[in-house]
Amino acid sequence: MDNKRVTLDDVARAAGVSRATASRALTGVGPASPDVRRRVRAAVEQLGFSPNQAARALASNRAHAVALVIPEPNSLVLGDPFLGGMISGVSEAFRDTDYQLILVIVRPDDEPAKAYRLLQSGVDGAIIASHHFTGQLEHEMERQTGPLVYVGRPWSVAGARHVDVDNALGGRLAAECLVARGAHRVACVAGPSDMTPVRDRLAGWERALGEAGVALGPVVHRPFTSTGGAEAMAELLAGDTTIDGVFAQSDLLAAGAVRVLQEQGRSVGDDVFVVGFDDSEVARTTTPRLTSVTNPSIELARRASRMLLRMLDEGADPAGIAPDIIEPHLVRRESA
Repeated sequence: MDNKRVTLDDVARAAGVSRATASRALTGVGPASPDVRRRVRAAVEQLGFSPNQAARALASNRAHAVALVIPEPNSLVLGDPFLGGMISGVSEAFRDTDYQLILVIVRPDDEPAKAYRLLQSGVDGAIIASHHFTGQLEHEMERQTGPLVYVGRPWSVAGARHVDVDNALGGRLAAECLVARGAHRVACVAGPSDMTPVRDRLAGWERALGEAGVALGPVVHRPFTSTGGAEAMAELLAGDTTIDGVFAQSDLLAAGAVRVLQEQGRSVGDDVFVVGFDDSEVARTTTPRLTSVTNPSIELARRASRMLLRMLDEGADPAGIAPDIIEPHLVRRESA
């Protein structure tokens, strides 16, 4: 069919719905079930219908776009399996909606107001992941008129909508595992100290060791990379050769730590035990395979997306949306 002659009425007839329902399914303004959205989308593709996006946005006062904001360097976004899962999960969650997903990477040297201006003019809402305690980004984002959802507990925004894993419980599970294996000198290879998951995992680790009567071992903070884990482990061993247990706050950190331990003649899983965090593909491919605490990035992304859609499509009151916290568990493998 000639694209110029295809109308919204044609799409509605092909999808077996009314014109008003087809319009709601296409614009995202008003209720439309997932099944209706799929049928209308199929009719659009079959008929070659091309609605005027600019006219839709002006008519509804909406951009029909959402942003995933990740305030990290490009190299970390591309190399961290947790962030990769976050991008994949959000993309999948919005695939069958009328919203275009925009990925916004805010590098450490970027001006937060730059991201704010983009979000203010170009999207209806945003998901913010992997945020740090600068205060600036969170406050800039809260200025925007559209709804926001955080992945990870925000530092400075009271009552903010967020999804997270129970990081304090995760730190506890890691410490309890190491103590149960007989470790007496337990060190921590931690992520950046300006992130709430890092602080929460440390708190759970400290409490569990204290309850077990095990003195706190040394802590070194590094970026969530394999190189960071290697550097931290080298520093720890240079200061204390009695370390026999290591809680690494990500699988990438753990992989780097394992490499240095092995280079220094330590047998991981025999005379020193290592627990990671994320239960990513890295945990299953490191030798030995890593015992790790679950941190399901794809599921967190899906839940954050659903939370945002409740506010965008259902008009849910942000003040009435409670935090959504996932309980982690320990996956045992050869490293501990």
